[in-house]
Amino acid sequence: MKFSSFSKISAALIVAFSLTACDGDNGAAGSDGAAGAVGVDGKNGVSTFVTRDDVIKTNANIAYAAYSDALISATELKVVLESFVADPSTANFALAKQAWLDSREPYGQTEVYRFRQGPIDELKADGTLGKDDAGEGPEGLINAWPLGEAIIDYVEPVDGDSAPESPANAITGNIIANTAAYPKIDATTLENLFEHGEDGRNVTTGYHAIEFLLWGQDLNTDRGGAGDRDKTAGQRPVTDYALTGTSLCTSGTVAVTDDICVRRGQYLVTTAELLIKELTAVVNQWEPVSGPHYKNFIAGGDVSLAKILEGMGRLSFGELAGERINIALLTNSQEDEHSCFSDNTHRDIFLNAKGVQNSFNAKYVRIDGEVIEGASIYDLLVVENQHELANKLRGALEATMSAAAVIDTKAKTGMPFDMLIQEGITQPNIKAVIAALVAQTDDIEAVIDALGVTKNDLRGDTDQDI
Repeated sequence: MKFSSFSKISAALIVAFSLTACDGDNGAAGSDGAAGAVGVDGKNGVSTFVTRDDVIKTNANIAYAAYSDALISATELKVVLESFVADPSTANFALAKQAWLDSREPYGQTEVYRFRQGPIDELKADGTLGKDDAGEGPEGLINAWPLGEAIIDYVEPVDGDSAPESPANAITGNIIANTAAYPKIDATTLENLFEHGEDGRNVTTGYHAIEFLLWGQDLNTDRGGAGDRDKTAGQRPVTDYALTGTSLCTSGTVAVTDDICVRRGQYLVTTAELLIKELTAVVNQWEPVSGPHYKNFIAGGDVSLAKILEGMGRLSFGELAGERINIALLTNSQEDEHSCFSDNTHRDIFLNAKGVQNSFNAKYVRIDGEVIEGASIYDLLVVENQHELANKLRGALEATMSAAAVIDTKAKTGMPFDMLIQEGITQPNIKAVIAALVAQTDDIEAVIDALGVTKNDLRGDTDQDI
């Protein structure tokens, strides 16, 4: 092989440089360079790059995940209800009730997205969002309570009030039994009768209508409503859904014609279909990238950050501590507890509180076990040098969850919420939850002030003196 002239020159230069490097006369050492800047201390494991926009986007992503789980669970509930109506066995009845309980788990954690001018409260039928807490959204159709359940089906006298707020707004009989006035039980019938007479107790759709249709009223084991309550939930018999031709159809303890059981099954499935419809509309609004509300919310800056905190505070104080717990405690009324038919109020309380904690920690565990998490309000407070306040609110939320866990445990071991409230207004376990919710609201207000965002009144959703 022949080397070109260029290659020979290159080789010679390499040799020359090598010899110089090995055997050349070293010069004096140069002076040391200036020391580099000292690094900035970290923020206890929190990225110094967390921004307000990061927190807002994570909150929106978790809202989508939680509402999606509610929709998935409602869809599964409908399938189980259809199977039960087609084959109303005792085993299928139990499966239907469990599916309803399961569906409440994700939905309970979404209620923190109320009270912030979002789709659940403000989405109108035409797909636009109302403003200024007008309440034009689907929340009532999905989760309204307390029910005046007498509009739906037969009732027995119990403590509280199963009728509408005004006797003038009562219908003749009930929807299921009055075949002449309501010959067809379908979505149109139920939607048209929702809040009939503008009466807030005339609730004909949503989770609690399904709950009533599965459990019936929460009577004692003897099916009476007088005296001290026992630990049993509603006593609706499976024969309320007996198949045509069996001559087994009942309305409680009363034998009725087969068509009543058919209509009751139609009502049950139709309500599940409406629930799916309304939840779908909310999920679509929160869908990442394409959802109209999602896009507006993540671009909202401090306005959106304020809404996150406002939703946390208003749910904590007015709705949960005031309307959902304190009123029931003061009135000692089953009708004023949230899930009175199934005795599932302990889970409502726990899950609502959990939703507030989820928003602060920016972490949500989906029904399939997937964890959605990201930049949190805690992170933001640390980055903005509000370390003490970050830890104070974190501790307050943990204290609330501990108090709510006591209520949850008592219910699971034979002392449901409606038995606790009959012990009197000083019942310590319930008072502890209320006090914890009030305390965390104080800290949420402090966070709002520290972050310099504006808010509406966090305490204006109840007239309860708590």
